Amino acid sequence: MASSRKPKAAEVTAAVRRALEGLEGKRILVGLSGGVDSVVLLHALVAQWPDVRAAHIHHGLSPNADRWARFCRRLCRELRVPLTVRRVRVARRGEGLEAAARAARYAALRKLPFDVLALAHQLDDQAETVLMSLLRGAGPRGASGMRARARFDARLLARPLLDVPREAIVAYAREHDLRWVEDESNAAEAYARNFIRLRIAPLLAARYPRWREALARAARHFARADAHAALALREFLASQGLRAPSEAKLVEMLKQLTSGGARTLVEHDGMRLRVYRGKLALAPATQAAPFAPVEWKGERRIPLPALGGKLLFRRARGEGIDLRKLEQCRVAVRLRAGGERLQPDARRPRRTLKNLFQEAGVPPWQRDRLPLLFCGDDLVWAPGLGIDAHYQVAADTIGVVPEWR
Repeated sequence: MASSRKPKAAEVTAAVRRALEGLEGKRILVGLSGGVDSVVLLHALVAQWPDVRAAHIHHGLSPNADRWARFCRRLCRELRVPLTVRRVRVARRGEGLEAAARAARYAALRKLPFDVLALAHQLDDQAETVLMSLLRGAGPRGASGMRARARFDARLLARPLLDVPREAIVAYAREHDLRWVEDESNAAEAYARNFIRLRIAPLLAARYPRWREALARAARHFARADAHAALALREFLASQGLRAPSEAKLVEMLKQLTSGGARTLVEHDGMRLRVYRGKLALAPATQAAPFAPVEWKGERRIPLPALGGKLLFRRARGEGIDLRKLEQCRVAVRLRAGGERLQPDARRPRRTLKNLFQEAGVPPWQRDRLPLLFCGDDLVWAPGLGIDAHYQVAADTIGVVPEWR
């Protein structure tokens, strides 16, 4: 059953009025393709704003491209709107025709003078974008869809019709006796967006009449979560004494860090950021300094600058490593070489360091730079894991407790 909600042309006028709030004195450039969405956006803006101009990007991909450019010139003459037509060459480099055309279009628009770039994406476009992102397994950033307002370099990108359904836009066009062009590629189901629009959308509308609004609402939830994540990342960097990244870099950092890739690494201000099991970890971006084994002769403190910290040793009764057993061998601080085993709990079998580190949630990139305490060839202690059961002190005996800082 289709939605019983009757679209109204007034929705367009109201949406454009809301989008113009706070933009006093700004020059608005409309991306004009000649399709019904951009034609309606241009017409509605001209009716409410004194400084509107338009730009048509001629991709040359359709045999009708010249006709579309002529239509845009004629429309802008009728509306008395200055129009710029730019021809672009679409270079396909494995990203797909749609993505390549979009990149060429934005590159051309960036060169034009304006304060606000107004694009005619509407509710259907938003719902299709969110659905496509979800089907690709996108995270919160990808599933947040398009923003009603976003930065376009140092300028503003606005989508005044983002919450307006296509039916209302067509109703506005008919009410104002507007003409528009139809892109024949919109009927090609080989494009994922067209397949969703032509095949999937009617099925969803029959069962879930307000599916578009539901997906748009979900996108806003994802966007709020993404904004909270951006704020948290900015605060984390500040707490570590790192410089604040630009807005564009912050967005890109967040995109990478939330991608879910186990090997994701982001460099910023001389440091490396990684995510492991949902936690953010920080390490110097410089190459790790070489480390040679250090013998322990009972000192209370061993600086280990190559590893970025120090080992502390304190005496305690009934706690730590049995000193009598350490006196029987050469005690040294070494790094992991592979194959080491440890038995922190006498009730459990001896296990590999790899398994113990995984169980303790120690990030993989930290495991090879943690100081390990050996008695001869025996691994006695590892940071975060504990002391081997064979070397643990008895309850009534003085032991030594290592601590890695």
